[in-house]
Amino acid sequence: MKKGKKYVEASKLVDRIKLYTKEEAISLVKKTSITKFDASVELAIRLNLDTKQADQQLRGALVLPNGTGKTKKVLVLAKGDQAKLAKEAGADYVGDIDMITKIEKENWFDFDIIVATPEMMPILGKLGKILGPKGLMPNPKTGTVTMDTAKAVSDVKKGRVEYRTDSLGNVHVIIGKVSFTEEQLLENLVAFVSLIIKVKPSTVKGEYVKNISISTTMGPGIKIDLDSFDF
Repeated sequence: MKKGKKYVEASKLVDRIKLYTKEEAISLVKKTSITKFDASVELAIRLNLDTKQADQQLRGALVLPNGTGKTKKVLVLAKGDQAKLAKEAGADYVGDIDMITKIEKENWFDFDIIVATPEMMPILGKLGKILGPKGLMPNPKTGTVTMDTAKAVSDVKKGRVEYRTDSLGNVHVIIGKVSFTEEQLLENLVAFVSLIIKVKPSTVKGEYVKNISISTTMGPGIKIDLDSFDF
């Protein structure tokens, strides 16, 4: 695939062999954005995990210190008080069976995330085939199946990111936008890498983090030296 002129120009700024300090990488990522829009800054971490082992499949969520720069629409499936509290916390849509029926019958997907109370899960489970492939099924590990809907909504609105390892042990998340300051991006980067270090499975043998790189949407990858983090 032929790379565009802008990509080629941006690539010249990056030494593919070099491992940059986290500060250098953040500074460089802002200079290598090639889109007209305010591009996202993406973080990729390759981990030494055997994802066939259940305890080495990482999954969870984190509220980034400075958010992601993107506002997500939240659908809350709950009844009674939890529905009322979710509304007050700023949920975009709140309902129960009516909303589940709307998804099923009308193929309605005007939301980015579903938060549900445990009592709603058996009914929602019937839509697993529709929601699963889209990555929309709520999960207790990511805090989207909860009895505290208000906190879940508030976290999403503040800039919560979900992560899970793919079959090769890679984790990908968005840590902000090119328009963020270097300090904001750096804080988000450190917060997420710290979390990944903290959730290291005890059964991992040898080196845990193989490499870390950041890039903008459609921009070149920049490798970060793990030693530049204070862990």
